[in-house]
Amino acid sequence: MLCRRMFLKSSAFVAATLLGAKSAFARVLDGNEAGGLPEGKLSLYNLNLNERLTVTYRNAMGEYCQEALQAINWLLRCHYTNEMTTMDLRVIEYLNRLDNTLGGNNEIHVISGYRSPSYNAKLRSKSSGVAKNSLHMKGMAIDLAIPSFGLAQIRRSALALAAGGVGYYPQPGFVHIDSGHFRTW
Repeated sequence: MLCRRMFLKSSAFVAATLLGAKSAFARVLDGNEAGGLPEGKLSLYNLNLNERLTVTYRNAMGEYCQEALQAINWLLRCHYTNEMTTMDLRVIEYLNRLDNTLGGNNEIHVISGYRSPSYNAKLRSKSSGVAKNSLHMKGMAIDLAIPSFGLAQIRRSALALAAGGVGYYPQPGFVHIDSGHFRTW
């Protein structure tokens, strides 16, 4: 999916770059990876909502497509309340980098993206493993699986990126990634 405004944004990006301005992509990644990644493309399947999305949310010049990001936000909404939030760009970029590390163009199965406070409270009442201030409630976390890869391999790849938190849940069958500080469990 290409954003109708990407051409104009790309032109503006080139002009800004020539004038020494940072792209939105460079700001998100704190300048560490700018220019080092291909287009931001994701293929997502939300297991709880039975919805799929394949989208290009960022072009190769680092400009974001707002319509594509909104589509990602909608797909990652809370399946319990149907509430949506603006997902943190860092967790979306982390997911994209993880996908690319595993060869790219993988269908990523989403178990949980955004969680409303009421849904998080419900999960906490059933399990001590759910954080009271979960990063899922801030749009900063995604629980996922990629059917063509084992969970251990996904975990190793996420750990190698060291871009945020990595949780390993082999029994329920997912890996957690978040855009908080690097830590593992």
